[in-house]
Amino acid sequence: MINIASKINYEKILGAVLLMTAFSVFADQETIKRGAYLTYAAGCITCHTEQSDDAMSLTGGRAMKTPFGMFYTPNITPDNETGIGAWSDDDFIRALQHGVSPTGTHYFPSFPYASYTGIARQDLLAIKAYLFSLAPVNKEVGKHDLAWFIPSGLAAWGWKALNFKPGRFQPDSTKGESWNRGAYLVRHLGHCGECHTARNVIGALRREAELGGSNFGGETVPNITPHPVDGIGRWSENDIEYFLEIGMSPDGDFTGSSMADVIDDNTSHLTRKDRLAIAAYLKSIPEFQSSSQ
Repeated sequence: MINIASKINYEKILGAVLLMTAFSVFADQETIKRGAYLTYAAGCITCHTEQSDDAMSLTGGRAMKTPFGMFYTPNITPDNETGIGAWSDDDFIRALQHGVSPTGTHYFPSFPYASYTGIARQDLLAIKAYLFSLAPVNKEVGKHDLAWFIPSGLAAWGWKALNFKPGRFQPDSTKGESWNRGAYLVRHLGHCGECHTARNVIGALRREAELGGSNFGGETVPNITPHPVDGIGRWSENDIEYFLEIGMSPDGDFTGSSMADVIDDNTSHLTRKDRLAIAAYLKSIPEFQSSSQ
């Protein structure tokens, strides 16, 4: 027979286990919720969804035209065969912070790990938690169609050796919280420079022309530095925030091309506070005159 004291202890233990389980489930759901937000902020939806009416989100296949050939984004649903379902936490971190696949293959910089390297580990694991909460989709994506002069693995390794330096974002103690949040979003999570910064002949970003506009995949991408003529220097922080929410510029015109997808799948999902942080950061960076390129 179980005496009263033992029964009380058993009930206490059971209660503690149930409480811990409930807390763990709540914590997991909070991580997934935060991961969903970060997934939108990181632009994963736009890049990893094919441009077709019946495309399934995050299943890959979006074509990216570059001077080095056509790249196709991978399936990042948790499918074990065609997606990332077999990836461990460390696999995921190494891919995004170091540009290396689980099999040791070096990724081409069409995957923006050079920006993602600054993302905090806990943010990346939250993104992974969200992705792994989704239904797996078995979908093969075609191989990259690269120029003849680019041997796959060797070229990616060589590019990294010359141009890539891993490292996490370090806040600037002389700046405020909003500025640092904006810097984190623009430089790393949102990787704005990957499209808005011109590249040199080997595809490396021209740091002296950071965010000064580019020609990306045959599309003219604007200067978003605070230059009063070539950039967005005449825009207020509220103008920038509103543009990032609905895609309308101060003159009443709506954006098109790939930026429309970015608005729909990325910046419109951010909080107003984060969009204003982006605006504050963009208004603070050095001006760049596009005509000087």
